[in-house]
Amino acid sequence: MDKMADVLGRVGAWCGQNKYLSAIKNAFQTFMPLTIAGAIGVLWCNVLVNADSGLGMFWKPIMALEVINPAFAAMQFATISCITVGITFGIAQEIGEANGETGYFAGLLGLACWLSVTQSGWANYALVDTAKQTLSLTADGALQTFTGVAGGALGATGLFTGMIVGVVSVEIFCALRKVEGLKLKMPETVPPGVARAFEVLIPTFLTLLVVGTIGWLVKLASGSYLNDLIKTSVQEPLMNIIGDNVIAVMFMYVLISLFWLVGIHGNNMLAAVKEPIFKPMLYANTALFTDGKSVPLTPEIKAHGYYTFNLGMMQMFAEWGGSGVTLGLVIAIFIFSKREDNRAIATLSIVPGLFNINETVTFGIPLVLNPILGIPFILAPALCIGLGYLLVTMKFCPPVVLEVPWTMPPILLGFLATGGNIMGAVSQIIAIAFATVIYIPFLIAYEKYQNKQAAAAE
Repeated sequence: MDKMADVLGRVGAWCGQNKYLSAIKNAFQTFMPLTIAGAIGVLWCNVLVNADSGLGMFWKPIMALEVINPAFAAMQFATISCITVGITFGIAQEIGEANGETGYFAGLLGLACWLSVTQSGWANYALVDTAKQTLSLTADGALQTFTGVAGGALGATGLFTGMIVGVVSVEIFCALRKVEGLKLKMPETVPPGVARAFEVLIPTFLTLLVVGTIGWLVKLASGSYLNDLIKTSVQEPLMNIIGDNVIAVMFMYVLISLFWLVGIHGNNMLAAVKEPIFKPMLYANTALFTDGKSVPLTPEIKAHGYYTFNLGMMQMFAEWGGSGVTLGLVIAIFIFSKREDNRAIATLSIVPGLFNINETVTFGIPLVLNPILGIPFILAPALCIGLGYLLVTMKFCPPVVLEVPWTMPPILLGFLATGGNIMGAVSQIIAIAFATVIYIPFLIAYEKYQNKQAAAAE
């Protein structure tokens, strides 16, 4: 046990000190309030004020609020549908700060570099009336007009490109910043802000040139934009190998629990791996749900086209009550425990546990370095995620389509995350009961051990 704790401690220390993993984790955590606000916009337009798939089907007066639906739709577009913009800026900013840069210029540069390699929309036009200089859209017109950044690249499909470009571009910039010959020195009479702008001018120009050239060469060599290439060769394979593999996801939760058992925050350790893979899957589900391919509010669940696993689904089945789904242990203690000390800890832990905070039970029992309760602490979340996989693939539980705050109480979490579907709540009740059953025999064995230790001490 000591050897395992030492190995996991070293891995945890490396992850915590790695600037790239920290940058990814911090960027996603910073952006989270925006994605939750966007999810509220989706709930409003698709679950509440919607006459085809929402509350408006049953209660017509609520449709009087339909006039403000565009504002909520805009909220969703500006956050979830444009997540790559914010994440790219955030990661670039984090990398810049890690390299000693101040201000928010690193974030702006990373965003500009990402735009330089991102596909753009163009429309072909041809002159119809030469005298009046009027334009008409044609299939093979000679005149091209820029119409904007490709919408798919702004959302989840552009995330991996944004993360890679955000890191690489700022690292190039910081390396060039160290070259004294590239700094334009201004007289001391020039204001500091203007002087710094000229100081970084050449490194900025060269960074944009290098990144833009890489994007151009990729397009020239492969015929695909950099984002499309990364999506097909990196993002989609990762989603298929890890993101859509129940064994891989279960193993990930075993690792998270193992970190916790040696006193390291397992979710934080793996956040930089989980979020880049599983958040795009969640936002892809959100996009389907928003586009009207919604899961009906009936027992007949149609999950075609949706990802089974995503960050919200994992939160719903394997993280309720906190890591190790320890709310199941708290419930087991209330039902079966005969020791006052354990029941006292459970009493203190029930309210935080309802908001998915479990430090009181993790360090109060304690579960850390506990050879008996450590077994269900590892098994319960992994088996619950397996249960969730079965419930979704069997179409008993609807797919998770919305991001909700991680402090959302269980059952309500399942209802909201599945787009306001009652079967999501029922599925989470099943998961809670399942985890409680897993903890019961180990709790009984642990209390026998506690009683034996107490008797030996007397």
